[in-house]
Amino acid sequence: MAQWDRLTQLPAGLQQQLLELYDKEALPMDVRHYLAAWIENQEWQRAATDYNLAVVLLQVLLDNLDIQHSRFVQEESFLLQHNIRRYKQNFQKYLKDPCDLASTILWFLQKEKEILQSADLIKQVQLLQVEPEIMEISSQQDLERKMAGLRNELQCMEHTIVCLEEQQDEFDFKFQTHKMEAVANEAAKNAQLKNLQLLVNKLDECRKSTLSDLNKILDRAEDLIDVLVKKELVEWQRRQQKSCIGAPDDVCLDQLEKWFTCVAVCLFQVREFLSKLEELVGKVSYENDPVKAQKPALQLRADTLLNNLLKSSFVVETQPSMPQGKGPLVLRTNVQFSAKTRLLVKFPELNHSMKVNVSKERETPQIKGYRRFNVLGTKTKALNMIESQSGGMVADFRHLTLKEQKSGGSGKGVSDIPLSVTEELHIIYFDTVFELKGLSVQLQAASLPVVIISNSSQQQSAWASVLWFNMLSQDPKDIKFFANCPAATWPQFGEMLSWQFLSATKLGLNDTQLEMIAYKIFAGKQLNYDNCKVGWSKFSKENGPDTFWIWYDGILVMVKTFLEDLWRDGLIMGFVSKGKENSLLKKKQRGTFLLRFSDSVIGGITFSWVEITGTGEPYVKTVQPFTKDDLKQIPFQEIIRNFQILEADNIPENPLLYLYPNTPKDQAFGKYYSEKSGDDSPYIKYIKTKLMFVSKEDTLETRPPMSSDMAQGEGLEAMNGMSGEAAEQNVNLPPLDSTMETQQSDPMLSDLVPQEDLLLYLNNPNLFPESSIFEYEPEMPDFTLQELNCLSP
Repeated sequence: MAQWDRLTQLPAGLQQQLLELYDKEALPMDVRHYLAAWIENQEWQRAATDYNLAVVLLQVLLDNLDIQHSRFVQEESFLLQHNIRRYKQNFQKYLKDPCDLASTILWFLQKEKEILQSADLIKQVQLLQVEPEIMEISSQQDLERKMAGLRNELQCMEHTIVCLEEQQDEFDFKFQTHKMEAVANEAAKNAQLKNLQLLVNKLDECRKSTLSDLNKILDRAEDLIDVLVKKELVEWQRRQQKSCIGAPDDVCLDQLEKWFTCVAVCLFQVREFLSKLEELVGKVSYENDPVKAQKPALQLRADTLLNNLLKSSFVVETQPSMPQGKGPLVLRTNVQFSAKTRLLVKFPELNHSMKVNVSKERETPQIKGYRRFNVLGTKTKALNMIESQSGGMVADFRHLTLKEQKSGGSGKGVSDIPLSVTEELHIIYFDTVFELKGLSVQLQAASLPVVIISNSSQQQSAWASVLWFNMLSQDPKDIKFFANCPAATWPQFGEMLSWQFLSATKLGLNDTQLEMIAYKIFAGKQLNYDNCKVGWSKFSKENGPDTFWIWYDGILVMVKTFLEDLWRDGLIMGFVSKGKENSLLKKKQRGTFLLRFSDSVIGGITFSWVEITGTGEPYVKTVQPFTKDDLKQIPFQEIIRNFQILEADNIPENPLLYLYPNTPKDQAFGKYYSEKSGDDSPYIKYIKTKLMFVSKEDTLETRPPMSSDMAQGEGLEAMNGMSGEAAEQNVNLPPLDSTMETQQSDPMLSDLVPQEDLLLYLNNPNLFPESSIFEYEPEMPDFTLQELNCLSP
């Protein structure tokens, strides 16, 4: 491809560079464009030092501009005529030094090559991501070409049917005329019969050709249906499964609807052509008529293909979900849920005419104790184009509920499969009838398996089941999946974990964080985790209350509720072991800290920072993990901002100076600080004291390794005021104004600590036992989920 052609096809960002390059008069873009082939084929590098060659090239350039000017005169392009004339006048200044022109054009061509090299580099960097996209686009383009070919063949067939009818009318007219005329001359009569025979032979050939072409059209339609039903629809269903558990996959149905509708319209046209042939045969037929012989088989084939297409075209566009659930596919008895179905074959004449009914599974699977439910609410809706933003044919059910049927006994043949309530999978069905142009087809769509709970406390475990099923199952109707549950490979498992953060906070896990989780799960470092597997029991069914999923989901809920902005800005390292934390911090300057999730406190986050001993040795301190109870009272960025320790002379000091690796604390968190000055703080609107997390320096000590983040019994100490003198006078603090007792209680505190107790705590910290909240943590076992008895803040 010519260099200029490649430049004009660059993406917008690089084309901007091209526009900036030619924002000069030295070589106008119009000249570069219209003389592109000639310019690229000249030896400008040689001409830059060869005067004679430069003179020749300049003269040819001026001649080419004359040719372009004449062309624009003929095309009556006034503006281009004017521009070309002006450009020629500008180039004539190079008659004194043609080598300068050669050097100028050579410089422009080299700059163009640099832009192209940048484009090639970008392509190489994005190669792994671009290749699937290119394959997908190529596949779609191939499908579009086949669709266009099918439509074109149908247009040709429409013309063929018209010609066939005219040909038959000609034969019929001459044949009827021959029968009515009394021809005495035997030779003339034989000539007429011979001519009629030629016409009927021609008609026969035309009918055979038409039937053959119809068969080819059905072949093409069958190929397209195979691609749509067995590939495109299956891939969409898999994308929908993954999107239900957080994957950022495209589940828009508009393109599939366009393709399904195109093929359906074509097949209805084929049925019309076959009806037309039947009509023609009713007027004119003869012995061994090919239409009589072949038409029934073609009719059956066309109807079968149309049936298959229509039965696959009815889908659940939005899976069942509750408004306040953790995600779709977890339903609770007696709580409303919604779902939306869509017909991918869009015929406007069917708007509001097809009724959709909702029901539960017909047959109870052979599982001991398997529950049955009735669907209540608005169970019938019409497919319409009003409830869809894209104008699709949808039925949007918004007021459905489930009610458990009374148990009627297990019955015979029930297997003894031990499934918990949250491992029971149920399917919701949607039925309708497609009726158009004499064709009637029963359609049914099925939801992905749902987990039905009766108590909100089961929601966490139910969502774990939904995650596991949709991560691994390739059969969307396998309701016995958990009877023989497969394990997940680490790539599958890690991707699913990342999707949870991505869907909750718009930022997934990076490779380092995923590797740290793998290190914890598989109890040690491995060269490659790709072949490692995680079982269902390890994920959510291990004995004890604190399974991996409960630990992980606790972190996820905490981040989503209290730390989303900090997480999305990359301020929280999150998943890092204590050993790794120590190795990272000990290489940094004093006061460098990082934020990580607690291994042992469910839904806990902590921070550690590096200190320097008197001998210059670095060591790491870690604070007791903060949980949602703490973060409900004061935002985490405020805790970091106001955190203090008391040195030997009782001078409060905030040891947190630089967020790892070396970002000043206020630069990292400053935009999230809620308090610009004391009186503006929302936390002193109700009480004029502020929680301050303080520890006395002389209580710090090195402790032996423990399985939890902090030793049992360590806690937080509240402090009045900001710092300095107020910190030193915490024994004789002035009592709070009596007016504070009558003020409205802080809604952030009212659910956790009675206000009287809190005020007593803030005014009289000496009444509460002192304890250090820090510990020096040498490298410890990286991942245990043992129960921790954590003190209230």
